[in-house]
Amino acid sequence: MNNKIEHGGIMSENLKYGTISSREAMELEEKYGAHNYHPLPVVLAKGEGVFMWDPEGKRYYDFLSAYSAVNQGHCHPKIIKALCDQAQILTLTSRAFLNNRLGEYEKFITEYFGYDMVLPMNSGAEGVETAMKLARKWAYNVKGVENNGAIIVFAENNFHGRTISIVSASSDPDSYEGFGPFTPGIVRVAYNDPKALKDYLVEHGKNVAAFIVEPIQGEAGVFVPDEGYLKACFDICKEHNVLFVADEIQTGIARTGKLLACDYENVRPDILILGKALSGGVLPVSAVLADREIMLQIKPGEHGSTFGGFPLACAVAKAALEVVRDEKLAEHSFELGKYFRKELRDFHHPMITLVRGRGLLNAIVVKPKDGIEAWDVCMMLKEKGLLCKPTHRHIIRLAPPLVITKEQLVECVQIIKDVFSAL
Repeated sequence: MNNKIEHGGIMSENLKYGTISSREAMELEEKYGAHNYHPLPVVLAKGEGVFMWDPEGKRYYDFLSAYSAVNQGHCHPKIIKALCDQAQILTLTSRAFLNNRLGEYEKFITEYFGYDMVLPMNSGAEGVETAMKLARKWAYNVKGVENNGAIIVFAENNFHGRTISIVSASSDPDSYEGFGPFTPGIVRVAYNDPKALKDYLVEHGKNVAAFIVEPIQGEAGVFVPDEGYLKACFDICKEHNVLFVADEIQTGIARTGKLLACDYENVRPDILILGKALSGGVLPVSAVLADREIMLQIKPGEHGSTFGGFPLACAVAKAALEVVRDEKLAEHSFELGKYFRKELRDFHHPMITLVRGRGLLNAIVVKPKDGIEAWDVCMMLKEKGLLCKPTHRHIIRLAPPLVITKEQLVECVQIIKDVFSAL
């Protein structure tokens, strides 16, 4: 038996999952898909827990977790059940009408994170755009900033998404070059430098609506700021009547060993942006949380989304948060993260210059050797059955699903050590 099947006139060999081979999938994407990504050359056809498989049946450890969207593991049975149960009853109403799942979900998530109200959206970028609009409305209606004069301050080296307004705040040429003109009223200050924020607010604070910041900069290479940075920035914002907005799309929902990364410094953001793991890795769900004084500045007709708060998303997001709570994933992430960083820091290798992170959001900073960079290391890890992705040319981000066991993590640490030892 040659295990060949015919698909579209092409003969595919040794398939275990799906109907086309890895080679065919790559060829189809290359021909018919926009070239806006540079993925690792691996095709994935199945996921379960911490594992993924290619069409030919090779198993991989997932050490990216879809940029922390799959904190609860691939195809978590409780989340999939919530999806399937709701999908058979009602999927979408639009917000032209009320639905019986939205209010229940809104009560659950606001109590879960300790806010008065939530505005549900879909993608993380929509969440950031929503926070920007809320902050500007608040600035005009409450703070008294002159109309069209509100400024939003961001940190340098940020990554908040890909919309025109968001890339207007980027300092990464790959994000903004060729996409101007850019949105006005946006300013950047140095990250991990409270004085930079203070100096700007001392001079311009009366017109500043908000400071939007990632508690840990993920795309910048899992850059963890100095202890006290978030609290210092929060206090500076309070001094100048500026909203402190935390983009916890990647760092939130137990990824860093706390429910929120801001919890490490006991900072409660004025506006909290969530996404990724809020979906359980099933469908796009994001949320913006704030208290009434801020949230009620937006009136009917001024902001929304056809799919924002749709019944299917409400059922999935509630189940996703319940899994995080019931399986104590934040505590699990905290303990395993300590072990992971200690093992890699104690593994002295000339190519590893730094290991940093919190919880199970970590990075290895690599010193290139003989032309070998982070991408090459990721390719070698792939061959050994561990999938991760570089950010920039010298940083490897390592973020497995939070359901990974200690035994599995021990195995993965050994894979990483073996690859570096081979270099």
